[in-house]
Amino acid sequence: MKFTWGHGIVVALGLFISFILYLIFIFPIGKQNSELVTENYYEDELSYQKVIDAKNNAATLTAKPQYAQLPYGIRVAFPKDINNENAKIEYYLYRTNDKTQDKTGSVQLDADNSFLIPKNFMIPGSYTLKVLWTKDGKDYQVDYDVEWK
Repeated sequence: MKFTWGHGIVVALGLFISFILYLIFIFPIGKQNSELVTENYYEDELSYQKVIDAKNNAATLTAKPQYAQLPYGIRVAFPKDINNENAKIEYYLYRTNDKTQDKTGSVQLDADNSFLIPKNFMIPGSYTLKVLWTKDGKDYQVDYDVEWK
């Protein structure tokens, strides 16, 4: 039996179908994390205008909170005009690829007008740090991409 162009087409199609089936059934197993950022995605999406307003409010500030990576954690320092008497401060530390590593907290500022997220909360990798605060009835939010080492 001779190998003809018809046999070649059948072999090529068989290899192509095998490749597609490999991509669908074998390749994705254990390779992909398809978790949502939040379980209440649609409800959060409807209230996202509040986040936009808070970010716009923060953009108008002359001095914003700054973060620093230190050997013992992440320190977030606020400007002097924000203090414990007139501000409610929260942080959200989202792990980019593992929601079980997410951390949240409501904090009070120390004497240096800052707070610390201890290093034992984090493992090396990528995080998104969201700092939210309310001052004089107005909401603010700043987001930082953090690469913890």
